[in-house]
Amino acid sequence: MATTHAGPTTTRGPALPASITPSFLQRLTARVSAAPNAARVTTTAPYTGVPLADLPVSTPGDVEDAFARARTAQKAWAATPIAERKRILLRYHDLVLARQDQALDLMQAENGKTRRDAFLEVVDIGIVSRHYARTAAKYLGPKRRRGAIPLLTHTTELRHPKGVVTVVSPWNYPLSMAASDTIAALMAGNAVVQKPDTQTALTALWSMELMYEAGLPEDVWQMVIGRGGSIGGALMDNADYMMFTGSTATGRQIASDAGKRLIGASLELGGKNPMIVLDDADVDKAADGAVAACFPSAGQLCVSVERLYVAESIRDRFVAAFTARTKRLKLGAAYDYSIDVGSLTTPAQLKTVTEHVDDAVAKGATVLAGGRARPDLGPLFYEPTVLTGVTPDMTLHSHETFGPVVSVYSFRDVDDAIAQANATAYGLNASVWSRDGARGRAVAARVHAGTVNVNEAFAAAWGSVDAPMGGMGDSGLGRRHGADGILKYTEPQTVAHQRLQGFTPPSGVGFETWAALLTGALKVLKAVGAR
Repeated sequence: MATTHAGPTTTRGPALPASITPSFLQRLTARVSAAPNAARVTTTAPYTGVPLADLPVSTPGDVEDAFARARTAQKAWAATPIAERKRILLRYHDLVLARQDQALDLMQAENGKTRRDAFLEVVDIGIVSRHYARTAAKYLGPKRRRGAIPLLTHTTELRHPKGVVTVVSPWNYPLSMAASDTIAALMAGNAVVQKPDTQTALTALWSMELMYEAGLPEDVWQMVIGRGGSIGGALMDNADYMMFTGSTATGRQIASDAGKRLIGASLELGGKNPMIVLDDADVDKAADGAVAACFPSAGQLCVSVERLYVAESIRDRFVAAFTARTKRLKLGAAYDYSIDVGSLTTPAQLKTVTEHVDDAVAKGATVLAGGRARPDLGPLFYEPTVLTGVTPDMTLHSHETFGPVVSVYSFRDVDDAIAQANATAYGLNASVWSRDGARGRAVAARVHAGTVNVNEAFAAAWGSVDAPMGGMGDSGLGRRHGADGILKYTEPQTVAHQRLQGFTPPSGVGFETWAALLTGALKVLKAVGAR
């Protein structure tokens, strides 16, 4: 174990846990849709930098083959009763919870996050799988709609699966992002061809393996591995719908490509999320909340907070409390629950965090906590960092850092707080703190973000899976969770059965007379309150 909370240590990260055996890794990587003689790529463990997994690389032809198998399997899967899909998903729910230690080991080994943060992904998948297992019949079942002519028009809305959905999932939340979107797509009767990020593909493969063990028919969920530049075209060209979580730049390209093909796309992209601490907030609770908002998964979370806005009247007390708590966080590597903040995941992310902080400091920002890498702990560790004096000419002022770094600002009044919080192209998540819940909710409603939490960091909105979650502006389009999260994977169809009399005049009635009759009928319908 390697940790720090008072001073540096020279202990490096731990070896891989005993659960990650060569045979276990071989079993998982064998599930990648790739040729037997495929090229291989090796991933490394962020804690130590040592080799972790040897993965086969899929070619565009392999992607084509995966889609062909998925299309064949999808026809039978779409005909499978929702009650049977529900039983499979609830079995999957139980398997994930029962074998969570294996998942936690994999997530930590691949991503470098703490066990605490990894466990929240297990919780997330438990909540999402239970929700869609028990609500899919309601979301997807036939629905009577009002007919054009009362009593004479029988109108029904049906929902059909899109077909084969492409899911592209990121490395930062390898279980949540790999499984939650796929769960909804599968429950809607689709097959899935997924490209997880190569760095965290093992966790995605583990999740897929458990879904098959739960009873999912073979080939309904396919997994391919490779760079977007190599297989991204094949994934887009064959998709009936595209679900993407990642950068705004890539999301724009996917939206353009999906538009050219006239298929739907749901995109959860970047964020520069604000937290507003109002003048009546409980300072200690808000400081605790800020720690929970800024540093989970070493700040590598789309909905984590990178901008803190604090009322001038309580700024000094809040900053002191928040800085003290940040300095007490345990930074390090351990396959247990003893650590507060883990490692960054990739050298590229460490480079971005370092450059953002160094640029801010060089231009006059003040470091209140952290502000440096910790190579003594492992190759990719960076201390939780709090900055003040950040100005618009500094890169991290407006650009997403995606690391354990937060800037603190002050505001005069609520209007000033809202103006500063909304001064961004992004709009993914936000947090508001107040002793007055009604006041907090009123402020939250004015924030330009897809989800806003009152007296919470992000978990309240994220975990409310009956409600939609997604971004505004440069943070994306479409939603996951709730009705939106499953209905987006379906094609709505209206079946309208006209009985007895339609919109043309009956035999023997002239059109002028018929028009007068219909006009009178419309007036009556309005008078009686018909919708």
